[in-house]
Parts: sequence; C-alpha cells; structure tokens
Amino acid sequence: MIRSDNTTQDNGGLAMRENGGTVANVAKDALREMILTGDLCPGDRVHQDHLSSLIGLSRTPVRSALASLAQDGLLDYESNRGYRVKQFSVTNIRGVFEIRSSLEALACRVAARIGIAASVLDRLDDLVEIGDSILAAGELLPDALPEYRKMNVEFHETILESSRNPLLKDFVDRSHNVPLVSDRVILWDDYEVIYRSHNDHRRIAKALRLGDGDRAAALMHEHVYFAGELLVGRLQENPNLLQDKNHN
Repeated sequence: MIRSDNTTQDNGGLAMRENGGTVANVAKDALREMILTGDLCPGDRVHQDHLSSLIGLSRTPVRSALASLAQDGLLDYESNRGYRVKQFSVTNIRGVFEIRSSLEALACRVAARIGIAASVLDRLDDLVEIGDSILAAGELLPDALPEYRKMNVEFHETILESSRNPLLKDFVDRSHNVPLVSDRVILWDDYEVIYRSHNDHRRIAKALRLGDGDRAAALMHEHVYFAGELLVGRLQENPNLLQDKNHN
C-alpha cells in the first residue's frame, strides 16, 4: 500500500501566520502537500469548512487556495458542486513520469557541468546516510515513512537547485501537479524495492561527487522511470490504490 502520514501540518504555526499577504500561500502550500502526499486522493471532494478546521485557517485563505490550486491543475471545479481532486489516467501518469525522469536527469548533467559546491555534495551524502539509518531496521516501519519522505524530497530538490536553472526546476515542480507523480508518494510496502531505490541515491550522489554528469543522469533517469513503471503496474492491478491506503 502507499502510505502517507497525516502529521505534517503544524496547525498552530499556520494559524499564527494567518496575517498579511502570506496566509493564502500558507493555505495553498498546506493543501497542495495534502494532495501530493495522497491524504486527499484523486476524485475526492474537498470541503472548504473541513479543510479550514483541519489546517487551522479561516475560510477566506482556504477559498483563495482552492481557486489557485484549480488554476495549477490539481483540482477541478464543478459549478454548484465545488472542488474535486483532479483525476489522471494511467497513460497520463506514465507520460508525466517519462517527462520527469528526463528533466531530473538533465538537472544532474547540468549540475555536474557547472560544478556543485562541496557543502552541497556533503549534504547529499548526509541524506544518503539518513536513508541508510532508516533502512537499517531491515523492514519498512510505518513511523519511519515521514522521515524517509523528507529525505527523498530534499535529495531530489537539492540536485534540482544545484542545476541553477529556475525554469528546469519549475517544469519538474509542474510535473508534480499530477499527484501520483510527486516524489512525496512512496510505495512503502516492499523493503527490497525501497532498498533498491535508495541505493540509486547513493550511486547518484557518488557520480555527482566525481563530476560524472552523464552517469548521474543515466542513474537518475532509471531511478525515476522505474518508480513510474512500478506505480503504473500497481495502479493497473488496483485503480483504487490510494483510496485503499487511506482506509487501512
């Protein structure tokens, strides 16, 4: 099953930031994260009052956030019925994974060509060590998923930032608007698959440290592409994969 934690929102912190022009962005970030992690599943209706209570913000910024997320393509709006999390076909999901794998491979190649700061390379190694410590248990502990997800997201975003190409990062971020393609959704039920995936992180970090952009790019392309094929296969077996997760 895909697992996602429901403890990522700091309601008190969000409420404290409900002022000025930032509150709508706070609401949008919180709701976007709920969609990308699978806490809100494709096809789910989103209720403004419930969301306001859940994230600790008033209805006004939540209303603004919903409209903005619809413009971004994460939500569909139906007249007199409200918002629903956008659904995507398996074919579309596979296609977006193909795009994301190519873009993140390009980020590796560009980052290696222009040079990555020693401190950034050290951080990538630190992230690999964090993943190692999580997987040292020899099994996928449910409580370990939030930390693993955080490590995974930071690993990928660190490489994207290192490409120093805002447009490249923006295009990858847009690919995450297909929720199941987001690097926040992880199939947390097969230790061997996760172990293989994390070993990719190790080899990518090593290739980048050696300045071998072509190898890092090839590894990243396979890393993301394999994740996509694995997810597509699971969705073909069970189209309600995320919904089943949220009822377990």
